[in-house]
Amino acid sequence: MSDAFSTLLRGNSADFINLLNAARFVAITDATVLILGESGTGKELLARAMHQHSQRAHQPLITVNCAAIPENLAESELFGHRKGAFTGATEHQPGRIQAADQGTVFLDEIGELPLSIQAKLLRFLETGECQVIGQNTTTKVNTRLIAATHRDLYADMQSGVFRQDLYYRLNIVPLELPPLRQRVEDIELLLSQFTQQFTAQHHLPAPTFSGATLKILRHYSWQGNVRELRNFCERMVIFHSGKLIEPTHLPREFNQSLAAASVKFVLPDAGIHLETVEQQLMQQALEKTKGNRSQAARLLGLTRDALSYRMKKFSGSSMS
Repeated sequence: MSDAFSTLLRGNSADFINLLNAARFVAITDATVLILGESGTGKELLARAMHQHSQRAHQPLITVNCAAIPENLAESELFGHRKGAFTGATEHQPGRIQAADQGTVFLDEIGELPLSIQAKLLRFLETGECQVIGQNTTTKVNTRLIAATHRDLYADMQSGVFRQDLYYRLNIVPLELPPLRQRVEDIELLLSQFTQQFTAQHHLPAPTFSGATLKILRHYSWQGNVRELRNFCERMVIFHSGKLIEPTHLPREFNQSLAAASVKFVLPDAGIHLETVEQQLMQQALEKTKGNRSQAARLLGLTRDALSYRMKKFSGSSMS
């Protein structure tokens, strides 16, 4: 049976299916949701699917890119202002949260919000009240909040750039989208879907992909995730329509990535101490990412929880 999730988000990998099943369950509630994941994994699509699957589906879904709002305008954008509240406020303006009353507001890149605005957002989550700039009384609204970030908010909380109380209020229902490199079995499915989409959009014959090309695509790191794959498909449709795409047709970065990945570790004749190597690799990953465990886990091809579990084995060492 088709629903908003299967329409907007495609994939058959176990981790992805488990994520969608959890999102379906949470969507029908009014719980605040925090969507985690690297850039390009589909956080906004997941938020849209959750709204469409909720009891608020016929009410507004208002999307706010927190990273794109100037700091001096963030409070006005989210909570609104009265005419004359500040220079340039020539008329009353409702905030995005009020505009989504009875519906859903999606705050993308919530980790970019200034600390002062985080305090007001926490008050809204706890009381449902918004304080409009220039208005003495508060306004009560019934707006569901879905937030998303590619940042490690736990690390940001520890460093003082994200409020601890807001973090724990948002982190009640975390949903983490896996990166595309952990969904290798979905690459051909998405490749076919996007190729068909752009073939129809540009009125061009579809290219096909050789077995050698598909092998390279499966081993590519896809740092830009599903968004990068989508852009790749459009490029192939435009420049290689109706052709069989061989490895020589691929952009340079694909072959460079394959060459780098093909470098193999050579086991010394004297052998190694595997736990020591594991510890050193984790330490190097943490140093490269300045202690960011989520980013370090990605360098090692692990989830953050898997890295934390492995680090516990070395809790008596100097690892941070």
